[in-house]
Amino acid sequence: MNYLLSALIFFGVLSNIAHSKLLDKVAGIINNKVFTLSEINRVKNTIAVRQEIAPFIYKNEQYTVNEILRLLQNSFIIKDKLAELGFVINDDVVENRIMETQKGLNLTRKELLQFLESKGITMPEYFELIRDAMEYNVFQKRIISPLITITDQEIKNFYYKTSKSAQTLAYKYEVVSYSLPKNSVPTSDYPRLQEIFNNYRETGNIPAVFSDFSTTDLGKIAGEDLPQDLRSLLKKTNKNSFSEVYLNNDQVQLFFVKDKMLAESNDYLKVKNRIYAIIFQQRSQKITENWLSRESLNYYTLNKL
Repeated sequence: MNYLLSALIFFGVLSNIAHSKLLDKVAGIINNKVFTLSEINRVKNTIAVRQEIAPFIYKNEQYTVNEILRLLQNSFIIKDKLAELGFVINDDVVENRIMETQKGLNLTRKELLQFLESKGITMPEYFELIRDAMEYNVFQKRIISPLITITDQEIKNFYYKTSKSAQTLAYKYEVVSYSLPKNSVPTSDYPRLQEIFNNYRETGNIPAVFSDFSTTDLGKIAGEDLPQDLRSLLKKTNKNSFSEVYLNNDQVQLFFVKDKMLAESNDYLKVKNRIYAIIFQQRSQKITENWLSRESLNYYTLNKL
């Protein structure tokens, strides 16, 4: 009797297992990890919120079930490779990140749960998605980034193609201004002013008629920030030399160029890091795809869709 009862229970369990498999099809496998169709459909139906949380993983607005299966298999490979290298994102680390997010958004845990519910995602799903995002960041930093090389010339070439000014270099100056009231200097004396002030810098002597001059140390200035006429004037002035006369309202000015050097232009500096990020992202995506394709050959994978 006991034997018969045990047999009935055993076959009943098998029947339930078979029935479960009919309800939830095995969609794919990688090593010992099984992905079910319901799991993949769940990801497919929550792509929008996943894009908000991990846009670097879920880059597209829509995915086929096969593409989602591939994303999940890639996530398994990344996790496995990081574990092999000793990088494990445990539950405590994920919980700390979630707490930081809560604090940043000024939310209680209850409010966070309500927010996630409004987005159509459960807390366990959010927890694992945060873990996936953290693992992907470590993967990019530790494995992919060292494989990427971006030269200055590549950044400049991108800049030349996309910028209207296309000027990567510009003069930077260190300048002292010498000024005289315009009404105290006859126009005929303009050509002599360079020689007069050069002599003054060497000897400290200056004709009495020019003794009411004033000086202003302008410090370091970028040629790009100057009016076009003054920019042209300084550009043709040598280092440790006076410029030609510059008329500025009621002042006659000469500029002593203490230093003059070519450096990266302000316009180029403003976009250089952004260009690097664009090139890095493009290259990272391609290298990541190639890396995952090669690495997947070391795993047993099965697609049953």
